[in-house]
Amino acid sequence: MDSVVSEGVTEGATTPAFVPAQPSSGRDAVAFEPQEELQAWQTDRTRAPIATKIVVAGGFGVGKTTLVTAVSEIQPLQTEALMTQASEETDDLTATPDKTTTTVAMDFGRITLDDDLVLYLFGTPGQQRFWFMWDDLVRGAIGAVVLADTRRLPDCFPALDYFESCGLPYVVAVNHFDGSDEFAAADVREALTVPPHIPVLIMDARQRISVVETLLALVGHALDATPE
Repeated sequence: MDSVVSEGVTEGATTPAFVPAQPSSGRDAVAFEPQEELQAWQTDRTRAPIATKIVVAGGFGVGKTTLVTAVSEIQPLQTEALMTQASEETDDLTATPDKTTTTVAMDFGRITLDDDLVLYLFGTPGQQRFWFMWDDLVRGAIGAVVLADTRRLPDCFPALDYFESCGLPYVVAVNHFDGSDEFAAADVREALTVPPHIPVLIMDARQRISVVETLLALVGHALDATPE
């Protein structure tokens, strides 16, 4: 059914006016409601939001999908596949015995941090056989969050080495799992030999506020590292 969207926006309105076309087949016209409330910058044609790209990386099963899901204001795109016996020798489930799916391409989500600042989140796959995708996923990103699990810190070394070599600003976020030992950020920094200028944070990938604080820390660090 054809429809027409009005050219203007009523002053003070939060959503653009929508005018359904007259039905041509005798059926009643249907009024469509927007799926989410629009932000101020979405109705002001003189303002354009600053869209930035963030990469979330780390080892297998460290919580990348959980982080993107917890904070995304849209239905996140996930490429989860069931784990099979074929990966038993390569995917170590010792620390995550209840894990039944894994990311085979990427996770994608979006969060609006300010009226005109939008972050697009891209979660990378953690297994070595998918590392070839990283070059494409990080293209155009302003920074990265490297998730770490204190039960298996060496799993995040490939991500740390990758972002160090390509010069992309990053922060280290320690995702504490239930039942794992808690360590101070200074202890994790020393164990991973993270340089002093790189923020190291303790967070919970399941908690939206905790994730938002981590993303804000990354944005601030990226601005300090590349102010232009």
